[in-house]
Amino acid sequence: MLDAHQHFWQYNPIRDAWIDDSMPVIRKDFFPEHLEPVLAENGMEGCVAVQADQSEAETAFLLELSDRHAFIRGVVGWTDLRAADVEERLATYAQHPKLKGFRHIVQAEPDTDFLLREDFCRGIRALAKFNFSYDILVYPKQLAATAIFVKQFPEHRLVIDHMAKPDFKTGDITAWAAHMREIASSPNVYCKLSGLVTEANWHHWKQEQFTPFLDVVLEAFGPNRLMFGSDWPVCLLAASYQEVKEIVTSYISRLTTTEQHQIMGGNAVSFYHL
Repeated sequence: MLDAHQHFWQYNPIRDAWIDDSMPVIRKDFFPEHLEPVLAENGMEGCVAVQADQSEAETAFLLELSDRHAFIRGVVGWTDLRAADVEERLATYAQHPKLKGFRHIVQAEPDTDFLLREDFCRGIRALAKFNFSYDILVYPKQLAATAIFVKQFPEHRLVIDHMAKPDFKTGDITAWAAHMREIASSPNVYCKLSGLVTEANWHHWKQEQFTPFLDVVLEAFGPNRLMFGSDWPVCLLAASYQEVKEIVTSYISRLTTTEQHQIMGGNAVSFYHL
């Protein structure tokens, strides 16, 4: 039972300007000592800590936490994949056993085709040399480029974060579903069942809003390529850890016990080489 996606931070109002006045509940520090009892209460044995700030200082911060806390099984960090010396940077990071992969906050890039930039793709190609995975963080408007992107890297371990943040508020599913099915046709691409409640109405979401979207990714990716992630502490904007977990566990209760275990941890172990 592993949480494949959560964050830690020491709140900085300048660096963390994305945490605006509508988010007072997460405008504070979140450290392993805050998460560990929550994981225990929810039967979770460990987690993967994912970068929230685009800096190598963030990567160092997460690795230092992982060194001190055994329940942090892996880290998804950040480095500038467009840098001319990207291979040298990755070679240094490869010396840390808990660093499993990297992520770039592509959703914030104004260029909807950012993933297809040659300098960025050169960095992605370098990841495979060091057996690093890549987390894809995009909005639905960037899925057309994502579908092209994943086909360029059939040997890489790739995962879509937060189901690419579909519009649960309106239920607009058609274009998103078509892109996700196309992306899932590449067998090396996984998908995280994470970040759901924060893309819905924070105060009035309902389980049934998520069901049609979960149906799409379950059919497209299958239970062998889906992973539960809480997106804690960001999820606290709209739900408790238990509520977030129950959205997924309730939905997958129809599956076999083995399939449920895969989604709730086993797939994360294999994908991130935990």
